Amino acid sequence: MSIIGTIIAGLVVGLLARFILPGRQNLSLVITTLIGIVGALIGWWIAGMLGVAQTSGVDWIRWIISIIVAALGIVVYGAVTKSSTVR
Repeated sequence: MSIIGTIIAGLVVGLLARFILPGRQNLSLVITTLIGIVGALIGWWIAGMLGVAQTSGVDWIRWIISIIVAALGIVVYGAVTKSSTVR
């Protein structure tokens, strides 16, 4: 992936991860993007380890795994920084 593509993918993954989590997360867009980038990279690595083949279309399984990993990252970030208050 290119750097711009990685940033955009991280933003999308991070926002989708925040969307599936209940409550409100007090995260900036930058932190959401960074957690999304890390989630996307780890998710794609996990998918590769599970034998998910790359296709010429959208790799839905890779995206779903990435979003789940990013959601876990947001939960961990909130627990570490104590900023995940549900309102």
